Amino acid sequence: MIPRYTRPEMAAIWDAQTRFRIWFEIEAHAADALAEIGVIPKEAAQAIWAKGKDAKFNVERIEEIEREVKHDVIAFLTHLAEIVGAPARFVHQGMTSSDVLDTCFNVQLVRAADLLIADTDKVLAALKRRAFEHKLTPTIGRSHGIHAEPTTFGLKLAAAYAEFTRSRERLVAARREVATCAISGSVGTFAQIDPRVEAHVAKAMGLTVEPISTQVIPRDRHAMYFATLGVVASSMERLATEIRHLQRTEVLEAEEFFSEGQKGSSSMPHKRNPVLSENITGLARLVRGYVTPALENVALWHERDISHSSVERMIGPDATVTLDFALNRLAGLVDRLLVYPDNMRRNLDRLGGLVHSQRVLTALTQKGAAREDAYRLVQRNAMKVWRGEADDFLTLLKADPDVRKYLSEGELTKEFDLDYHLKHVDTIFQRVFGAGA
Repeated sequence: MIPRYTRPEMAAIWDAQTRFRIWFEIEAHAADALAEIGVIPKEAAQAIWAKGKDAKFNVERIEEIEREVKHDVIAFLTHLAEIVGAPARFVHQGMTSSDVLDTCFNVQLVRAADLLIADTDKVLAALKRRAFEHKLTPTIGRSHGIHAEPTTFGLKLAAAYAEFTRSRERLVAARREVATCAISGSVGTFAQIDPRVEAHVAKAMGLTVEPISTQVIPRDRHAMYFATLGVVASSMERLATEIRHLQRTEVLEAEEFFSEGQKGSSSMPHKRNPVLSENITGLARLVRGYVTPALENVALWHERDISHSSVERMIGPDATVTLDFALNRLAGLVDRLLVYPDNMRRNLDRLGGLVHSQRVLTALTQKGAAREDAYRLVQRNAMKVWRGEADDFLTLLKADPDVRKYLSEGELTKEFDLDYHLKHVDTIFQRVFGAGA
């Protein structure tokens, strides 16, 4: 994490003080359960809460202890004993380090998912507003980067809205996937701790019990979580790439908002660059880069090793912080995106009507021409416009006697009606946004 791409709400989830607070809550809730089933005195559990619930843990002191003992959980427990006093001997009874570490990590991932879901809602709100604003703003659709047939800018944004709706659903599923708790002791057999303790801690921490943890919570859950973040990042890049292409000088159908006093280049004062969407593209690459280590964490040795530990200490905060920042940047980008309908129409008309070639092809076949012949007739006229030998496709078709054998001037003109391409926009919007769209 670096401050440039970090928002404070997400950073706070991964703060050392937050982590130690979660560790304490896990231990204290476990003590409550142990007291309830008669393993430790109830007064001890009460004392642990009383001394620790408002304590500010001394991070420097914990790090000092860890430098000696070479074990982070033991260092924390030692410091906790300094705060709690004698009742601390009842802390962590029957538990192992992974019980604390894994449960805490999942709490953090759940909290991070909640922020990411809220971030996605911001993106969806911006996309929906702008999609309806440009529902019937005609623009050229492109395949392979080449002009294809007319669409609307609203449909482009509606497609992104549908994609981010799926992103939200995936984030909800990923949150559910990692919302588990393991308090099962060494090698996960509950030999040293009652399963009722796990159930109590899980409920108290807003989690569900892990059915079988083998000392560590299975990392396929985490692999799914980080893979989901990677998919969300890819959807972000797809939209950002579209905006980057639309802002190219030769296209300029949409453009990132350029604020008063903003400068695009240190050397060329005229520049207005798509820096936000380029930044989102780069951040998406980072998030996807964390997916492979998460997948490789699934294969741990036997009941437990810690090869996953160093990975998760990095990718947990970095992936969630980066995606959180990028989603918020994307929401703002869409919300303030400058859209140029006149340029869209100019580009739409740039090829002199060639975008209506399929309609003419279909009309010829409906009038009796073989498809191969119809394709040849339409293409030979289209290529003249493409090569710059003529500038109006309709005029060429009307002057072609082979075409006129099948279609009158009026029938040809009818095939160049732009509104024909927009007749199902309402249907698509209803599918994406629901009834009444």
